Amino acid sequence: MANLRQAQKQMTRRLLLDSGLELFTTKGYAATTVDDIATAAGTTRVTFYAYFPSRSELMRALIDERLNEALQRVSSPEHGSTARSLVATVADGTPEAIGAWLRHTADSWPAIRPIIRVGRDAAAIDPELADLVERWLEEAIRDIEDGLTAAGRFAPHQRRFRGVLAMAELDYVAQHWDGADWKLTREQMLDELGASWVRLLN
Repeated sequence: MANLRQAQKQMTRRLLLDSGLELFTTKGYAATTVDDIATAAGTTRVTFYAYFPSRSELMRALIDERLNEALQRVSSPEHGSTARSLVATVADGTPEAIGAWLRHTADSWPAIRPIIRVGRDAAAIDPELADLVERWLEEAIRDIEDGLTAAGRFAPHQRRFRGVLAMAELDYVAQHWDGADWKLTREQMLDELGASWVRLLN
């Protein structure tokens, strides 16, 4: 019985997260209320607050849980979260390893793009969420820095900035690749991005 209750709680929480993301995406963060989310999830405002103290906390959970899950990021005592595969890829530094990691990551763009977009939308109007997406990007930059450190490439003061440049490229491409008129196929785009990362990280 306890297991059934736990499963029901997890399902309700998942429904609230799914409904929140869908409404934030279609209506916008500012126009979506707690009541909207609860109704879409087939529950009540009271139930919503049993899982999330506020709309901001639901948005934070989307970044901390859904985004990290899609990108295979795990909790890290050093800097919030880490993607061990990114650290290992950067340490390897070969065109093959970098290209494979970027292609694998690109496969998750349809799942991560809406979360990042609504995160930025929310951060623009909700002071509690001001650093939400930027904090996640900072953690990814540190992964690149850790990979460069493990490989012994570049001076310590250069590693972080190399990570900043690499993640800025990746974030921009991930957010715009489906709507931009870059005259490239998806594969060509990933080849160009991979070549840029190889130059930056070696």
